[in-house]
Amino acid sequence: MEEDPGRGHYAKKLTEKEIKKLEHEQQLSDYQRTKFEREAKKSWDLFYKRNTTHFFKDRHWITREFPELLQAISEVDDSHPVLLEVGCGVGNALFPLLEENDALFVHACDFSPRAIEFVKSHPGYTEARCSAFVCDITEEPLSSRLRENSVDIALMIFVLSAISPNNMIPALKNIFQVLKPGGSVLFRDYGLYDHAMLRFGRGHKISENFYVRQDGTRAYYFSEEKLAEVCKSAGFQVAENRYIQRETVNHKDSISVERIFVQGRFVKPNSECTPKPLSDCTSPPTIITRCLSLYRTTHNQTIIHTRIVALTKMKQYYRAKMVFYCPLSIKLERCESSSSVCLPRDEDCRPP
Repeated sequence: MEEDPGRGHYAKKLTEKEIKKLEHEQQLSDYQRTKFEREAKKSWDLFYKRNTTHFFKDRHWITREFPELLQAISEVDDSHPVLLEVGCGVGNALFPLLEENDALFVHACDFSPRAIEFVKSHPGYTEARCSAFVCDITEEPLSSRLRENSVDIALMIFVLSAISPNNMIPALKNIFQVLKPGGSVLFRDYGLYDHAMLRFGRGHKISENFYVRQDGTRAYYFSEEKLAEVCKSAGFQVAENRYIQRETVNHKDSISVERIFVQGRFVKPNSECTPKPLSDCTSPPTIITRCLSLYRTTHNQTIIHTRIVALTKMKQYYRAKMVFYCPLSIKLERCESSSSVCLPRDEDCRPP
């Protein structure tokens, strides 16, 4: 937690000089902010044109920093885990991951066409194990490329920071749609008061904690609180969220700088609705009737016959003091018009 936002946080205490610098920073004009937003894709495409595949090192540290990635891959029932890397760049994380796990299939997207060209021209790229495509996740639905609820793990490494704060929640909701219930987003990005943030000079501040680099690419510097806020707003549960400190050393120039990142794991709930005691509802028998009606009209009766029977018994044997759970009924209370249905689990809809 940030003990005093004006003086830093537990991972970085600001000096008086740094505090004064931040206090006197002036934001860009509306015209300039709009210009950089409009040219975001162009700026990243030019970045990859200048630097080709040589700017970032391969990220062999991914599985070391995210041990849950290997665990999640090993726990996938059909042993063919599906990973989505959002903002894959030229494949610095993608190809090391494919090398480490022979069964893994990766969907990789970036909004820079040039970056995707580099991915597809990589000698390790094969359509049998990878699908790379251009996508702006702030505008284009991932579900047009991937089935909803089909991805086991999503990877976001220094991606969300490049997106305008106004578009962060829609981007995360986009990922939420294709992630399986119980699936995770593994996340690392720039942290508040990182060395790079404190180095920006005049004329680079777009808005609070959001800056533009000399080449037109942008970076947002996250507090733990901000990251948790946007992820929760997109529907995720916070499993892990913390600052991490790293020291970057330039041996040639004998320079050492302190880097601050945020790292987290954000989980799509197994159910989009939160089960609660049906006794909390105003008329449990009525809600159970609605459960039955919706089940009979929208689902294959052979497949879900046992659940219909369970719901029928719940209606027959309902008592005022009984407490049980029915996620579907709560879903109906929240969004009757929704075409998506939150199915009751057997253990949640037991007869008395």
